[in-house]
Amino acid sequence: MARRSFLQWPVLRQFRSGDVLGRGPAVTSPHTRALEPRTATADRVVQSICPYCAVGCGQKVYVSGEKVVQIEGDADSPISRGRLCPKGSASEQLVNAPGRQYQVRYRPPHGTQWQSLDRDTAIDMIADRFLETRRRTWQDTDESGSPLRRTWGVASLGGATLDNEENYLIKKLFTAAGAVQIENQARI
Repeated sequence: MARRSFLQWPVLRQFRSGDVLGRGPAVTSPHTRALEPRTATADRVVQSICPYCAVGCGQKVYVSGEKVVQIEGDADSPISRGRLCPKGSASEQLVNAPGRQYQVRYRPPHGTQWQSLDRDTAIDMIADRFLETRRRTWQDTDESGSPLRRTWGVASLGGATLDNEENYLIKKLFTAAGAVQIENQARI
């Protein structure tokens, strides 16, 4: 390891360079000056909304090729004014997580192994089960003949990674289907 001269001490560098407050070149090393921000490698910047809660903070998503390289707060957003909470700041990990699934996984009843399904098959299975359960548990009227038009057999638990628009549409869909138990993870 090379010995450093006392002339390289940061306080002496401050006074020698005229950077008395220590906010300029006196406090940066050659290594620090050589660093390049991740945003410099991006091909394009896409404006988005944070997926985690109902606040709707603005994000700038930096993309290089087809890979998200950085996510920062959008200073033009009237909601967040460039700030993100810890979850919003870490949302790049949601996109680039090594364990992220890119196909539909299904484990049949009493099965011990997961299997892959194509999307159309999975959607058809969900729709068939939804409609059958709704038909089987539908309550049109109560004992006195008052209209109910509901089902207790279908419920919805929305996720915190859905944005406001997605949660709004899910609420409308399940309400129109007669579901009474509609909740969101953010409220639990």
